[in-house]
Amino acid sequence: MSIEPLHSHPVAFVSGASRGIGEGIARALFQNGYQLVLTCEKNRDKLEALARELLATDSDNRSILTFVGNMGDYEFVRKVGEEALSHFQRIDVVVNNAGIAKIGLITDLSVEDWQHILDVNLSSVFYTTKAFLPTMIHNHTGQIINISSMWGTVGASCEVAYSATKGAINSYTKALAKELAPSHIAVNAIACGIIDTDMNACFSEEEMQDLIDEIPAGRLGTPADVGNAIVQLLQMDYVTGQIIGLDGGYI
Repeated sequence: MSIEPLHSHPVAFVSGASRGIGEGIARALFQNGYQLVLTCEKNRDKLEALARELLATDSDNRSILTFVGNMGDYEFVRKVGEEALSHFQRIDVVVNNAGIAKIGLITDLSVEDWQHILDVNLSSVFYTTKAFLPTMIHNHTGQIINISSMWGTVGASCEVAYSATKGAINSYTKALAKELAPSHIAVNAIACGIIDTDMNACFSEEEMQDLIDEIPAGRLGTPADVGNAIVQLLQMDYVTGQIIGLDGGYI
């Protein structure tokens, strides 16, 4: 889905944008003047409905591109990058949000599940770097924001694979920030706490209340909280290599 681009508007890429955190990020960025490149793995109808809803509020002839596929597949990500850059001729912000989790004992995790989690959560971040970074370096500007988790810092029992990928994203963020700072490209991560999304559907109402009781802020985070944090971070291009906690004081 697209309309003709207006190139004076900045362009942001957001993966995993059909719902939850990704949707909140997409809404916040569009409300702050960005054109969008959005992906999701399966929910084409939701993704395109979001694009239509946002464009219906727009008076600046901005453009939104939508793509459906697996962010853990390099060929898919490469094609998204090619089409997006062909359409917009620029990319200003890359938000790596796509992620999956599987709760259970590590002894019950299959090799296939382990590899799938690594592909979607971690390899996808490298793939978007390959797809979009050369243009950012050429333009000598841009920001990369990786959506991480507090479990990447402290680890979560029964979410070893998820925790491992988020810990790796934190290290990737810090290392890439040092590499790209001379090119005036900032790289940061937001380490989310417990955000009110479908990913929590595996917990009972009682379990969710127990989690809320442990959060000093007294509530779950929201996708809008994450979106607002990103909008604020984009205004601080001297901030780079940081893992910014967004967890209501949980850790």
